[in-house]
Amino acid sequence: MQLPNPLKTPSWLQKLQWITDPVGYVENAAQQYPDIFTSRIIGFGDTVVIVNDLQAIQEILTNDRKKFLAVGEFNRITEPWLGKNSVLILDGSRHKQQRQLIVPSFHGERMQSYGQQIRNLTENVFSQLPLNQPFLARNITQEISLQVMLHVVLGLDEGERFQKLKHLLPLLLDLSHSPITSSFFFLPFLQQDLGAWSPWGKFLRNREKIDQLLYAEISERRQKPNSERVDILSMLMLAQDETGQLMTDHELRDQLITLIVGGYETTASVMAWGLYWIHKKPLVHEKLLQELDTLGDSPDPMSIYRLPYLTAVCNEILRISPVLLFSFPRVVQEPVKLLGHSLEPGTVLLPSIYLTHQREDLYPQPKQFKPERFLERQFSPYEFLPFGGGVRRCLGEALALFEIKLVLETILSRYQLVLVNQQPERLVRRGFTLAPASGVKMVITGRRVPQESLVNMANTPLS
Repeated sequence: MQLPNPLKTPSWLQKLQWITDPVGYVENAAQQYPDIFTSRIIGFGDTVVIVNDLQAIQEILTNDRKKFLAVGEFNRITEPWLGKNSVLILDGSRHKQQRQLIVPSFHGERMQSYGQQIRNLTENVFSQLPLNQPFLARNITQEISLQVMLHVVLGLDEGERFQKLKHLLPLLLDLSHSPITSSFFFLPFLQQDLGAWSPWGKFLRNREKIDQLLYAEISERRQKPNSERVDILSMLMLAQDETGQLMTDHELRDQLITLIVGGYETTASVMAWGLYWIHKKPLVHEKLLQELDTLGDSPDPMSIYRLPYLTAVCNEILRISPVLLFSFPRVVQEPVKLLGHSLEPGTVLLPSIYLTHQREDLYPQPKQFKPERFLERQFSPYEFLPFGGGVRRCLGEALALFEIKLVLETILSRYQLVLVNQQPERLVRRGFTLAPASGVKMVITGRRVPQESLVNMANTPLS
């Protein structure tokens, strides 16, 4: 079978480029074949067809239960982290059942209840940073993201279990911090437990300690139920399927780790990119501050979430610096034609988020950061897809967007920051995700007083 537009680079070299420089790899390929090409990479089988034509992506994502099946098997490389019950790995009725149990935790009044908590956590982290001393924005946004995971997702407050998880969770994720260590997940033969000091041995021991803490928390909650709690773990423990079944302890553990792994790295990177782009573009920064200043001193979290320019800025961050290269893989189920190419059953398709967001015909001057493009027109779910699409669209999308907007609003409203240098940041691999290469080095130069507060101060009579 002749697959569409196979890349001519030797297979071993493609795999090496994919691990070390995935963005450069797909960009070079798209210059040769702009809409569809066949690639030899690791993690999705030996051969995959990468697609970034809009009509083709729409066809794939709208037929992902039958013609182009979203198969959890291709996320098996994440099983050492997430566990075999993870919604990312499950298929068919079990996937649908677990997804239906998780989704309600991210909507409605519950989101509102997380809002002030997220803003307070952000202020607590930032208030500890010294003035005029460089820091890496991504380290700070990771700390904020971790705090959100511990407080909002797990419902933990200060205490021994909180402190242990705060220490251990970053260690579990640290194995994916560079292209080289990421290869442990892509190359199973490296997964050898050679003792506590070996990379894989350390990973396994950290995972075991985290599991003990999570199972202890779940057991304690089962023994002392509290209907007043609104954290996501508590919501998941109450969730029932149509037969009245609750999640098992193993299912709870795996979905919690999936939410933490899926939300910790990714959200931290988006927030760091946000601070980079906003401070890289003075006019964007100024316009955003003007909008934020209309909110007053104690804004309602949902009012922040609905701000049009802040929303446009966040969308542009997600477009130009997506945290994922691809949407969930799809497998062809029956002989089909896609863009004039015949595809046989078993062919693996990867809709490319990054390449779609870089299309000149869709986003003119795609390398330019221009939030206005999201105010000037509405993009379809096949043109703008930072959270993937179809039946495998990211479950945590609502919480992620809520968190990103509230964190950026809190920082920008209260602090004056500058970039340490004007060198362009690059997208690089960080495990299964993309992140800013140098972490975005910044300095806090002072606290900020909103314009409205200045006006109020000027109008207040002296006593």
